[in-house]
Amino acid sequence: MSADTKSLPATNGHHASPDKVAPEVKVQKDPKEEIEPQSDEDQTVTPFLVRADGKKGVDYGKLIKDFGATFIDEGLIARVEKLTKRKAHHMLRRGVFFSHRDLERVLDLYEKGQPFYLYTGRGPSSEALHVGHLVPFMFTQYLQEAFGAILVIQLTDDEKFFWKALTLDETHRLAFENAKDIIACGFDQQRTFIFTNLDYVGTMYPTICKIQKAVTFNQAKGIFGFTGSDNCGKIAFPAIQAAPSFSAAFPTIFGGKTDVPCLIPCAIDQDPYFRMTRDVAPGLGYRKPSLIHSKFVPSLLGLGGKMSASDENSAIYVTDAPDKIKTKIMKHAFSGGRATREEQEKFGADIEADVACQYLTFFEPDDAKLAKILADYKSGKMLTSQVKQHLIDVMQPLIGQIQKRRAEVTDEVVREFMRVRQLATGPGASAETSGTNGSKKTA
Repeated sequence: MSADTKSLPATNGHHASPDKVAPEVKVQKDPKEEIEPQSDEDQTVTPFLVRADGKKGVDYGKLIKDFGATFIDEGLIARVEKLTKRKAHHMLRRGVFFSHRDLERVLDLYEKGQPFYLYTGRGPSSEALHVGHLVPFMFTQYLQEAFGAILVIQLTDDEKFFWKALTLDETHRLAFENAKDIIACGFDQQRTFIFTNLDYVGTMYPTICKIQKAVTFNQAKGIFGFTGSDNCGKIAFPAIQAAPSFSAAFPTIFGGKTDVPCLIPCAIDQDPYFRMTRDVAPGLGYRKPSLIHSKFVPSLLGLGGKMSASDENSAIYVTDAPDKIKTKIMKHAFSGGRATREEQEKFGADIEADVACQYLTFFEPDDAKLAKILADYKSGKMLTSQVKQHLIDVMQPLIGQIQKRRAEVTDEVVREFMRVRQLATGPGASAETSGTNGSKKTA
């Protein structure tokens, strides 16, 4: 890690990267072209804080270099399409998921007939997810469906107790509620196990202990920036987030197998947890997990703004009504357009600074439509209000669909997703043959 990518004192975080200073996500002309470092501006990207001081937000090319990750090139995307016999997800095609660690390794094994499992998670500190939290879950749902993969989802209720002013009862309740939002993303109940750490840590504990013994305090301090004032729970937590990377943590699901490959979709700020995990894996006799990293969804308020529960206008939540979504986008989404109609028609918009353009890059599934919007807005043929209306037309149905699915997720359904059981494996596999009682789809 270079001097410009700093470790800071630990605060909070998990795979979906909630409540951070949200940097701008650049809309690239060609997401297949390798990202080159853009500047020497200082930036901080840790599991606990994301801050970019430059005008263009996080420099992802610099981040790849500093973290030692690998850019996802066109050849790797083509290979995913060949193996899954379907078009890659638009977030992969556009470079929203842009870098990886050993992705080709799990693809090699999959091609030889050895399945891998998926692992992602959420730190439950709020009543509902916002759209930034949705990105890894939407993409993971695609991966599960495309590869027929088992998925484990960790809800870190213990972590939020260590870092937030919340009781254990409250974080545990929030985990259960957040699970309903996650299930509403369309995961296959027969292939998905959702667990809270408070409920499942006993089963994982032997794996956790092995990881903790393999990581010294000095190593943990160097990776995560712990200080003498941090409680012991924080210092011990990284091993808990690392443990689901190893199939040994799920003896019922995998029948005691300890060598099942794992692929972790996550925002790139979570990478330090899994660099640590990959470092200790060989010594423990486990496979190194593979990772695929996403960029960050920016705040509605623009560069330097914060997607925070303390300012509900900074983000779109899965609980927002259609009118609220419209108001947030029209009134609060930072615009890269010009001050007047005449200037906009003459000079065009700065689409890299425009939040509506960035959100469309994440959530508009139609490539041709997105390309036309960006070209017309940049050239001055389209006005800010028109671009924002396009985003409203995308976000209202998306959030509405999640709300409809969530309404069908009962407490009983959540408990079934959380029940320790065997899961279906392989494309077209039946849960009945794997000991799972439940419908193929819940939402």
